[in-house]
Amino acid sequence: MSTAADNHDRISVQGARENNLKNVSVDIPKRRLTVFTGVSGSGKSSLVFATIAAESQRMINETYSAFLQGFMPTLARPDVDVLEGVTTAIIVDQERMGANSRSTVGTATDTNAMLRIVFSRLGQPHLGSPQAFAFNVPSISGAGAVTMEKGGREVKERRSFTVTGGMCPRCEGMGRVNDIDLTQLYDDTRSLNEGALTIPGYAADGWGVRIFTGSGFLDADKPIRDYTTKELDDFLYHEPVKVKVGDINMTYEGLVPKVQKSFLSKDREAMQPHIRAFVDRAVTFTTCPECSGTRLNEGARSSRIGGTSIADACAMQISDLAEWVRTIDEPSVAPLLTALRHTLDSFVEIGLGYLSLDRPAGTLSGGEAQRTKMIRHLGSSLTDVTYVFDEPTIGLHPHDIQSMNGLLLQLRDKGNTVLVVEHKPETIAIADHIVDLGPRAGTAGGEVCFEGTVAGLRGSGTLTGIHLDDRHTLKKRVRERTGALKIRGARTHNLHDIDVDIPTGVLAVITGVAGSGKSSLIHGSIAGRDGVISVDQGAIRGSRRSNPATYTGLHEPIRKAFAKANGVKPALFSANSEGACPNCNGSGVIVTDLGMMASVTSTCEVCEGRRFDASVLDYHLAGRDISEVLAMSVDEALEYFSTGESRTPAAQAILTRLADVGLGYIRLGQPLNTLSGGERQRLKLATHMAEHGGIYILDEPTTGLHLADVEQLLGLLDRLVDSGKSVIVIEHHQAVMAHADWIVDIGPGAGHDGGRVVFEGTPADLVSARSTLTGEYLARYVDAH
Repeated sequence: MSTAADNHDRISVQGARENNLKNVSVDIPKRRLTVFTGVSGSGKSSLVFATIAAESQRMINETYSAFLQGFMPTLARPDVDVLEGVTTAIIVDQERMGANSRSTVGTATDTNAMLRIVFSRLGQPHLGSPQAFAFNVPSISGAGAVTMEKGGREVKERRSFTVTGGMCPRCEGMGRVNDIDLTQLYDDTRSLNEGALTIPGYAADGWGVRIFTGSGFLDADKPIRDYTTKELDDFLYHEPVKVKVGDINMTYEGLVPKVQKSFLSKDREAMQPHIRAFVDRAVTFTTCPECSGTRLNEGARSSRIGGTSIADACAMQISDLAEWVRTIDEPSVAPLLTALRHTLDSFVEIGLGYLSLDRPAGTLSGGEAQRTKMIRHLGSSLTDVTYVFDEPTIGLHPHDIQSMNGLLLQLRDKGNTVLVVEHKPETIAIADHIVDLGPRAGTAGGEVCFEGTVAGLRGSGTLTGIHLDDRHTLKKRVRERTGALKIRGARTHNLHDIDVDIPTGVLAVITGVAGSGKSSLIHGSIAGRDGVISVDQGAIRGSRRSNPATYTGLHEPIRKAFAKANGVKPALFSANSEGACPNCNGSGVIVTDLGMMASVTSTCEVCEGRRFDASVLDYHLAGRDISEVLAMSVDEALEYFSTGESRTPAAQAILTRLADVGLGYIRLGQPLNTLSGGERQRLKLATHMAEHGGIYILDEPTTGLHLADVEQLLGLLDRLVDSGKSVIVIEHHQAVMAHADWIVDIGPGAGHDGGRVVFEGTPADLVSARSTLTGEYLARYVDAH
């Protein structure tokens, strides 16, 4: 019997205008696998994440009480006319897992929490609660008098308490200790007044130094090497103490703890380049000698189940740990063991069995982080949920993509709606329904070009349809090497004492299944050598005030060109400095906080979103004001800065690099937080191309690239090699493998089943040998041509 409820079998979107979407209307079938395709920047994420998933999240949040909503992030309603048939959305995105140095694979997936309870119940000797096995909980004890009221009288009682934690006291649960090279902090031949401190931001007349000179502990005119032992100790290691410097009360502490707090507590990747360079110079990190890097104190390491401690369990490869947990048969903790086995089996099923629980979460690649987040949902009995995936095949070898496809179909077959943003033809092929956005990127995109089946897409004539069956052939002739980078005895992570020569002067591609040891080999042995420029997948940190112009250093020559043409100072042409609109402080929008309701963002009425003070917009360069220049696309700006009175060679050079990496469509003033993952990596690549180095390492540069853009990337790699550079690419995309001059295949499997060189040679030799998984898949790819 059919009822009215059966009519709601579609998610209906009408008039979506988020970011670059142009009034998009689309119907998405429920309980089907829908793949969203289109070039990078065409509006896929704007439709799927910023519209459908964001509205689902917002509506769920509104079901909570106003009190609870006050503690939750406020979400504005997406810019869409009608959104009907939305179900609860579970978002599995590519965002890197928190790079907090205390976060590990085990803590991020709650596996450690379960393991701690198992050890607190079954471990011998018995230590106490699960906290005794937690490396984030220190052991503390205290005693003292407490005053309380009883029966109207004040009573004093003596109380004491102890907490047994598992944190290693030496490294405070970090697993590593840092040694600071004092020679990098100061020049001991000078006095403080002569500028002895060589730390960034510690100028001789700044507050950082004034607190030392005015503290009364030190003689500011005495060279540091002439200090007495007491003075040197006060200078370097003094405990925090209140002092008066002039008329101001300040806290004085030794230089070493001050440097540790201000520099070492921050994530290295988030630092400005000159500060990162200082930290790399001044600080060496070594494995903690007391806990051998396990982060746990002696007590936690001594309690064992059948000869295995929790430190041993966390260091095991997860596939081995799953086997070990199966050997524990204890009815008293049976439900917990069942849950733990299920989680560990999910790791193996999703292709992450090669990780260990003690692996820092910040070291996972984007693809690994995304698959780790999927683990929570694999055994879920929820149905009629919308799962939203952002390129789930990132970082996967063609062999692993088959398993990922199986998981996506498994989620769909349980009665869920699965929405996937994807570029890989292997995943597009399994879709029930396809929505192709385009036709191009940025302002030239944001429209639905095609809706329908895979067969319909092939004959549609859209950019995706045309390139869906693209196959690159092997090169007829490969380049000759000019030399070799020698790697000897590489043992990083799972590598088995590898010796290999990576040829220089050619395009070398490192292949192998996910977790085989490709990144360990290249980043562990080559990155960091002189003349090596490494472009990884780490996220670009940027607020809505950062944009491609500020990130690439392009803003500097533009400001100078405007200042020179108008005879004023460059700071006027910065929306983060003197030129900012006084009403919105240069952000272009006014955000009104409405408490637990979604905050309202409106365009600033004074500058109309241009971000600059009206007086600044009176200054022109070749007939354009600064806001008009920042609204240009890279291609338009390249033309503008190449000719006439606005010709600026410095700006032209940066813009040429941006166009080279396929970012000709992005606007100079577009906020960085609106760029997709693939766009951010290419922005990084464009910036690094300006550096002077002979060897480039690229980590999966095809991430987020449309099939049509892969062609352009291969052209860029060829130009880099032909200009005399050596290019080493870690890659899974068969088009890049086929285009290589030399391939090094790592494997044969992942984790301890990998870590060996299984093939070295030309792509043609790899295909004819078919001796490895990579060779097998590359041969199929080339034969399909």
